[in-house]
This record gives sequence, C-alpha cells and structure tokens, in this order.
Amino acid sequence: MNLFRIALAQINTTVGDLNGNRRKIIDAIQKALDQQCDLVAFPELAATGYPPEDLLLRRQFVADQLRMIDEIARAQKILCVIGHVDATDRGLYNSAAVLADGCLVAAYHKINLPNYSVFDEERYFQAGDRPMVLDLNGLRIGLSICEDIWVKNSVTETEALIGGADILLNLSASPYYMNKGRERKELLTARASFTGAVVAYVNLIGGQDELVFDGHSLIVHPDGTILAEGAEFEEDFIVCDIDINALRAHRHPQHPEENLDTPFVSPLKHIDNVPLHRRIAAKKQPVPPSASRPESELEAQVYLALCLGIRDYVRKNGFEKVTLGLSGGVDSALVAALAADALGSKNVRLFGMPSRYSSHGSISDAEQLAKNFSIEFHILPIQPIFDVTLAQLQPFFDDLPNDVTEENLQARIRGNLLMALSNKFGWLVLATGNKSEVSVGYSTIYGDMVGGLLPLKDVFKNLVYRLCQYRNRLAGFDIIPEAILTKPPSAELRPDQTDQDTLPPYDLLDAILELYVENEMSLAEIVDRGFDEQIARQVARWVDLNEYKRRQAAPGIKISPRAFGKDRRMPITNRYRP
Repeated sequence: MNLFRIALAQINTTVGDLNGNRRKIIDAIQKALDQQCDLVAFPELAATGYPPEDLLLRRQFVADQLRMIDEIARAQKILCVIGHVDATDRGLYNSAAVLADGCLVAAYHKINLPNYSVFDEERYFQAGDRPMVLDLNGLRIGLSICEDIWVKNSVTETEALIGGADILLNLSASPYYMNKGRERKELLTARASFTGAVVAYVNLIGGQDELVFDGHSLIVHPDGTILAEGAEFEEDFIVCDIDINALRAHRHPQHPEENLDTPFVSPLKHIDNVPLHRRIAAKKQPVPPSASRPESELEAQVYLALCLGIRDYVRKNGFEKVTLGLSGGVDSALVAALAADALGSKNVRLFGMPSRYSSHGSISDAEQLAKNFSIEFHILPIQPIFDVTLAQLQPFFDDLPNDVTEENLQARIRGNLLMALSNKFGWLVLATGNKSEVSVGYSTIYGDMVGGLLPLKDVFKNLVYRLCQYRNRLAGFDIIPEAILTKPPSAELRPDQTDQDTLPPYDLLDAILELYVENEMSLAEIVDRGFDEQIARQVARWVDLNEYKRRQAAPGIKISPRAFGKDRRMPITNRYRP
C-alpha cells in the first residue's frame, strides 16, 4: 500500500492572540510528528484567528503574524499547511502557507472571496487568480480555502481534473448555522465524486463575537465514504491514512453535461518537488478508519453552539463569571442553564429582582431552577427603588395615567442593579431576550437589554421551549421546572400581564418573522401563504421601527442563516414601508 498519512488540526484560535495561536499550532505539529504523519493542515487564518476584520488594516499586526509564520517554519519538521495572511506589493491575501524544509515554500491565495452575510473579505483581501497543486514526489495535493470549494467548477475542479490532484485540501473557517454540517457533508461528497479526488476539509472551532465555528472536519473518498470525521463544537485532531494506489485505481471522475460549458479557473500553478520527509517505516501499521458520526438532533446542535459561543465570548474577553436576572420565565431559565453548562455553576450568579407585580410562583420557580443547577441565587427586591423613583417623578408625571413608562422603569432598575454588580465584581451580564422579542422590539432599551452578551438573540421563542425540553431530556428529569415551561409568558410589569396582551401567539409570530426577517419575503408573499394581512403588516411594522433598539443591543450568537447584527444590516433612518 502507498499510504499517505494526513492530519487535520481542528483548533480553537483567538483573533489577535498570535502567541496563543502559535502555541496551539506548534503543539499540533508535535502531535502530528508523534503520530508519524506526512502532512498536518490547519484551518483558514489559523495564525490570526478568524475573522480578524480591521486588525488587518494595522500593518504591525500583519508584520507580526508573518514573523510568527517564519518562526513556525524554522521550527517545524513536517510538511504543514497553515491559514495565514500573506502580504505582497499588490496587497493582502487570505492565504495557505506551505511550510517545508524550514521555510515557506509556497503560499496559495484564496480565489473566491465571500462578500455576503457575515463575510466582508473584499474589504481586506485581494483575490488570488491561480489554483495551486503541490507535487510531493508524484503525489499531488490541490489547495483551496473555504469559499473556493463552495463555488462550482472553480478551484477544486481545476486542481483535480487539470492538475491531477489526488487530494483536495481545503482550509476553512465556516460558521455554524442550523444543519450546516449536513449541508457541508453533501457539498464535499459531491466535490469528491465529481473530481475523483479525496477531499480533506479542516474547519475552525470556537466562538468569535457573534460567530460560532463548529469544526466537523471531514475527509471524504470519491466513492462517498467518510474516511474520517471531526467532532462537533470541540477541538479535535483527525488522522487518516489515504491509500493513493487504491484511490488512483478508483478514479473515474464524472462530468455532468450541464457543467461542460463552464470554464475552469486557469492558469494552474504547480509547486514541484515539495520536500516530504516521510517518517513512516515502509511496513507501517495503518491508522484504523474512524466511524462516521451520527448527525446530532437539531436541538443538541443549537444547545452546544450556544454553550460554545458563551464560553468563548466570556473566556476570550477575560471574564471568569457571569450574572443575570432570573425572573422565573423561560428565557432567563434557558440562559441560566446554558451559562451553567458552558462555564460551570460556580461561575454563575443569579438574582431574582421581584416587584409588586412578580408572582410567588415565579420566585419559587427561579429558586428551584437555581437549586437544580447548584447556582448561587439571591433575591434583590426592586420595589423600594421603584417607589422612590415614582415619587421623584410624580411632580412631572402629575396625574397622567400609568402606561409603558412605569413598566419600563422596572426593567431599567433591574438593568441598573445588574450593571452595578458587574462593575463591582467584574461579572459579565448576560441579557435574556430572544429573537422573537428582539425582532419586534418587545424589550426595554437600557433595561432588560443591558448586558455584554445576548445569547438568545438569534433563537426564536418556540425554539427556546424546545431547547429547554432538550435540556430536561438530557438531565433525565425537569432540571428546568415544568412550571416554567407551562405558564403563560409574561414580563410581570403590570397586573395580570401576559405577552399575548401585546403580541400575537408565538407560533404565529415566529412563523411570520421567519418569512419577513430570515427569508426577506414581502408582505404580499406572506399573505399569499395564508397569514392574516393585518397581523402580518403589524409585525412587519414592529420589525422596521425597532432597528434602533437592535443596533444598541449586545452581540448575540448566530445559529440561523440570517441573524441580527453583522448578518443583517438595515438602516435605522428608513422611511421605506411596503
């Protein structure tokens, strides 16, 4: 057998932490050496972390990163491919550095730069124009970076069908959204089948501001077999032996008729005689094939994504502990559960802040949840502060009737207290709103919106319930008390209040929001789907009028294809009304 042993280092990098990223890369190189690998590959922009955004406008940052790559090259004793930023007279490139023999022997420049959704690569990078194939004593490896493999009849096809690549190596930083893993697996399987090459795909892991990268690296044979598969939402080191002779005997690339008139990228750049220090004995023992991992249920994926996003946002920004207001409602219950699972119960502080409108059941439900998760819980009543504030304002309010002003005062008192605790003890405040509320502005700016992170910003209300039910199944009992899941949702800011006094039922609201916000459908299209025109128009109006609130909200974790934040950029000053 002519076995080629490849390692994919699925590491969790931090943007700007050049020293920390360097240590992770060096550690993975050593692990590859210990396991007698021929090549080790790292994710897209592993050197800088992804996305580095306007750090790339700082010349010193780019220079420091290039020195880091040079240091790694001098120290390594194995063929490495590392995502980094290359700088030439033409500008910056999103690049794959090929390190061998103590130096940088080649740098592939990403050709297809994404400039949609959360991606803004054309702001920083020049586009490459030459696919690249490395020749390792007859074994050929085609390089690509993330978007390159998503664009049909482009880089990977050129490298395999014209350049003769046996292996297509893709360095990626592909953010998670629901069912993204299935989408990637289908794509990579199709690319492998069409080109007749093995596809080796190494993806980033970890949270970065609003984004979560889920890993799930893959090595796919052209016959559709998954040769190796990385873990989801955790670091992993994937090692796989590829039988090159068997691969070449199998290769019968197909050319679907509909693709024949689409030109491939050219010209192709060959890097010949790339040094390959094979440290494997001729009669080596092959690495056992890894079993394909069953696809996680949707709620499990989202729950793990939110935990990873919280953990990395808190830790990478230098915090140890978090705090939040625990109302006895479902949203704060889920955020408390996520925080405890992400950071450990000892690093979470919960505060119940009842007013005269808070029900006894809400307080007892909050206490029970805190007890179930072993989280420290304190009662901090707001009624005295609320009374004093109303007395102070009475001369100005005079005999005007109570309205949303008094309701918002309570939320702002709670937000003020949480921020005071944050300032005093260095705890990061987690806001507890969900995507349904954020969409229509059903929240109080400078009140329940305060915080450093809004974990459920991209989670609709109905999914909040499903995630709570998933966590209870995981625990084997109602660790989130059943009463929290069955009571009518309420802000408890006035007597007998429920959310449905103001909003449509959440099943209806979420269905309209998914069409209007995530799918960008017009009102006419929504009504054509059977929704009441008056309700749909009111929901759309709420969404449009509350952009100013969303712009001032804390960042949230993206788990859908269309999230608020960098993913959806609407003007605040906007008179367009369909």
